[in-house]
Amino acid sequence: MNNTNMTKGQLEADISKALTQWEKEYLGRGPLQVKTDILRNLIIVQLKGILTPAEKSVATTASGISSVKSIRSELIESGSDQLKELITNLTGISTNSFHTDISTITGERIIIFTMEEQLEQKLNI
Repeated sequence: MNNTNMTKGQLEADISKALTQWEKEYLGRGPLQVKTDILRNLIIVQLKGILTPAEKSVATTASGISSVKSIRSELIESGSDQLKELITNLTGISTNSFHTDISTITGERIIIFTMEEQLEQKLNI
C-alpha cells in the first residue's frame, strides 16, 4: 500500500477515483457513480451510469443487449492488465483474477478483483 496508515474507507475511495479516471482515459467516458467495497480478499466495484445514450437505445432488443454486452466486455477485457496493475499499485497486493459484468437494464457494471492476500484483514490491523 502507498500509505501504511490508510484506512479501509480511504483505500476504497482511492480505488473508486482511480477506476473512474481509468474509464475516462481508456474508454472515453466515466461512470456517473462509483462505489468500492473491500471484503476479505475481494475488491468489489459498482459503477453506475456507464452506458451511452446510443447503447441504451441499442439495448432495447435481445440482439442489441447481446451486442452491447459483448462489445463492452471486449473493451474492458482488453484493458484488464492495466486494471490489475492499477489495483496492485494501490493496494500493494497482486491480483489473482478479475471478473466483470454489465447490466443493460440498469446501466451498471460490477467489477470484482480477487487478491492474493486478505486485504481487509491487513487494513484492520
